[in-house]
Amino acid sequence: MPLKTPTVCRYCGGVIRLVPAESIYGKSAKKLGMAGEMLYQCQNCNARVGCHKGTTRPLGNVANEVLRLKRMETHAVFDDAWRSWHMSRTQAYKWLSQQMRLPLKKTHIGGFEMEQCQRVIELCARENEKGAA
Repeated sequence: MPLKTPTVCRYCGGVIRLVPAESIYGKSAKKLGMAGEMLYQCQNCNARVGCHKGTTRPLGNVANEVLRLKRMETHAVFDDAWRSWHMSRTQAYKWLSQQMRLPLKKTHIGGFEMEQCQRVIELCARENEKGAA
């Protein structure tokens, strides 16, 4: 079930528009691998969400800066963890789905809230401790 295209900001009620990544990141968009890509951005408070490469399909739900930073931290921890566990990305998301007690289709860091992100970080730390023991 694809995510609904955001039109109204969940933080401030502002209008969300589809904008080119360059309008946010300027010349850095190329360095970030986002040249030609699109994002949904609140025109009022700057909450935003990126799109799947080459599409206008949102990667998750609109997030303010604090939540975006937490999701980036969570992704970094999770990606490092599953690679160190010698899992595929698919296997890792199945594991995470079971740990979070969520359907696989709803197990996406881009859709997680702060508490869910923190839970992922804690689950990864606990699993890493098991492996180190």
